[in-house]
Amino acid sequence: MLAGKRILLIIGGGIAAYKSLELIRLIKKADGAVTPVLTRAATEFVTPLSVSALAGEKAYTDLFDLTDEAEMGHIELSRSSDLVVVAPATADLMAKMAGGHADDLASTLLLATDTPVLVAPAMNVRMWLHPSNQRNVATLSDDGIARVGPDEGDMACGEFGPGRMAEPAAIFDAIAAQIADGPLSGKKAIVTSGPTHEPIDPVRYIANRSSGAQGTAIASALAALGADVTFVTGPADVAPPLGVRVVPVETAREMLDAVNSALPADVAVFAAAVADWHVTSQSGDKIKKTADGAPPSLALSENPDILAHVSQLDEGRPKLVIGFAAETNDVHANATAKRARKGCDWIVANDVSPETGIMGGSENAVIVIDESGADEWPRLSKERVARRLAERIAEALK
Repeated sequence: MLAGKRILLIIGGGIAAYKSLELIRLIKKADGAVTPVLTRAATEFVTPLSVSALAGEKAYTDLFDLTDEAEMGHIELSRSSDLVVVAPATADLMAKMAGGHADDLASTLLLATDTPVLVAPAMNVRMWLHPSNQRNVATLSDDGIARVGPDEGDMACGEFGPGRMAEPAAIFDAIAAQIADGPLSGKKAIVTSGPTHEPIDPVRYIANRSSGAQGTAIASALAALGADVTFVTGPADVAPPLGVRVVPVETAREMLDAVNSALPADVAVFAAAVADWHVTSQSGDKIKKTADGAPPSLALSENPDILAHVSQLDEGRPKLVIGFAAETNDVHANATAKRARKGCDWIVANDVSPETGIMGGSENAVIVIDESGADEWPRLSKERVARRLAERIAEALK
């Protein structure tokens, strides 16, 4: 996937530096080359020897390496790669990038490069949310610096919140989306994701528990294989992926319009958890409680069936249409019936009963149903499910 591609990997000084070792392994497995650079602080968490051994190349740490600097090695190093990746990107390193500082090898390379840069931030939640850091994040975005993460979760410091470095698999997908020439190059894909919000009044809406994590992972995995992806997303909990065209929507009707506008496409993956109904007459004012405490009467109308609509198009139907079936019982039977009813090619079914922890969680256990039968996959991370599905899509579109 990354054959012939060279990544300059700058490892910052944070506890998440240990994840850089797995990232190197993933890049090498995809036939990419890695030139590692460690900040002085990074060497407190991972050793240059371990990084060099995995990368199969010298690990650079010092700006004043006279052998290399005799030929201005830091300039050559900054421009000889296809992508510069900073993982972990600490608050200090991002501040240097935003301010144009160059007081060590890593920051000098980042200032001297004319190569695209991708950062994977990692820091304490308070540091991530601090106004100065958010200003730096905005500056880097304005400068064209791509970003993956950070994720939300438990941290080494014992706190919880945004600031965890994205997992190596997600960073790898972001790298591939930036530079890979994969089996889906030249193919157009549409992915829907997240919940829809159907307004009741200006402050209330009908929704569901979908986080958008699986759809986001699928869009990222398709882009990593070279697809031109239009990502139509409802109000999801997770940030949209890199390297895709993002179309934010709120309601099911807006999602349908966005999908129609994105056609034609080679493949459409409908991972969004679309609300089945909307309020027939949305109130223009907040609905107030009545004196007798009686609940308001809400008339509901059926939302458009986006999956069925695209599956049954006479003209412009994608070669491959994939739906999702989130079930709480009789998963196989209900999903098989849904595939026949909607007219799609594949159904990706899962059990979202509360005890599974799948809806809103980090893992998924799916059954892929097509005309030949059912293929039950083991429980995997949503990123691994996405990559496996993307690879199957690539094989089907050959």
